[in-house]
Amino acid sequence: MATKIKDIPAAAQEITAEKITELFMHYCLENNKKPESVYLFCKQNGMAEKDFYKHFASIDSIEKSVFVSFHKLAVNLINQSGDLDLLGFRDKLLTYYYTYFEILTANRSYVVLALQQDKNRLSGLLKLKEFRTHFKTFITEISAGYFKVKSERIRKAQQDALEEGAWIQFMVTLKFWLDDESIGFEKTDLFIEKSIRATFDLIDTTPLESVIDFGKFLIKEKLK
Repeated sequence: MATKIKDIPAAAQEITAEKITELFMHYCLENNKKPESVYLFCKQNGMAEKDFYKHFASIDSIEKSVFVSFHKLAVNLINQSGDLDLLGFRDKLLTYYYTYFEILTANRSYVVLALQQDKNRLSGLLKLKEFRTHFKTFITEISAGYFKVKSERIRKAQQDALEEGAWIQFMVTLKFWLDDESIGFEKTDLFIEKSIRATFDLIDTTPLESVIDFGKFLIKEKLK
């Protein structure tokens, strides 16, 4: 029978950022809270503190990196398929959403714990801060050439609005997924397809500022 990761002392494994993140998630799920200190976390996992600090500055820094690690895994999986360059912006975004939310589903217990254990919604949003930066950078990359206007100033304004609008859409989708009780989260898949289609239709016919204003209204109402 294969030995579970948690059964092997961390000292016997290569200490990487990915391994520390995995041990952190296990700790949170088994204790229903994050570790109280780096010392206790390292002691429980047979890890030297100096090895921990090679990768993270604190427990909070691991917490913020979890969703970034999900993002990097999603991008790597998409790139491995070799089809990304053949797709347009809309299909690239759809592929990313399906892949990222599949990863979230595989780690749903942790995600729900991390984002819903705090009564203060701001605390949950702070855990997504670093991921937000990576997400917006990714949007910039896959949307290259989408806007055709010649004015660089206007194009930059459109790009900034697109990145912010994409983040708002992601947050609304995340909230929908957290509340989704359908089998296999099939309603989330349908929501992703319909919401992205609607968003691109709006972008083509409506100023981006209006789309963003609507998105902010949805976040205010749905993420209470």
